Formats: sequence, C-alpha cells, structure tokens
Amino acid sequence: MGGGGTALIGVGTDLVDVGRFRRSLERTPGLRERLFRPAERAYADLRADPTERYAVRFAAKEAVLKALGLGLGGVAMYDIEVVREPSGRPVLLLHGGAADAASAAGVERWLLTLSHTDLMAAATAVAL
Repeated sequence: MGGGGTALIGVGTDLVDVGRFRRSLERTPGLRERLFRPAERAYADLRADPTERYAVRFAAKEAVLKALGLGLGGVAMYDIEVVREPSGRPVLLLHGGAADAASAAGVERWLLTLSHTDLMAAATAVAL
C-alpha cells in the first residue's frame, strides 16, 4: 500500500464442513482440548450444539496458518486462539510458536472474519 499505509503480509481463507468436523470431534476423544484453549471451549460450549463454533474457530486457525505461509503443523493449532470482544468482533490471540511465527513475518495486526451455517464454516485472516 502506498503513502505510509499498512503493509499486507498475507491473506488466508478456509472452509470447514461442519458435519465432517462434528464426526471428528465425536470420533477423537480429547480433540477439543488439543485444538482449543479454555476460553474458546467455554464460548463454544454455551450452545446446545457447539460444533459450528468449534468448526469456525478451526477454519480461523487454518486461515492464520495460510496467511503466515505455513502449512498444517507449522505451529500448534492450540497456539492460535479466537476470542470475541464484548462488541462481538472476533479477535486473534497468538501464543508460543504462532506468536513467534507472526513476529518473524512482521505481523503487527490481524483482521479476522468468521461465518458459519449448520453446513459450512468459513474464516478469512488478514495479516498486516
């Protein structure tokens, strides 16, 4: 961007099939604890069926990896956390290896969008 604006470092987007993610959660004990931090689990578990909230957070984690130019396993998914501000706006909090990777890439700020239905979850992460 010109004129001293914020530089775009990367954009990542991801889609998750909610039904398939539901089956993964049912089939793999402990998956929630391995992928999602306590605040993410508490927020998702407010719903009678939290699967959409888990799926969209997983999509966000994959979108962050893509924005950083990393593949699955590039950093621990647990190190990428999606929380909500009181306004409802989703916010990324990076920990451990994810924070290190973002710092090494020069990321100073993130933009994040989340969307889901009972069928699909989508996320886009923009690293600035």
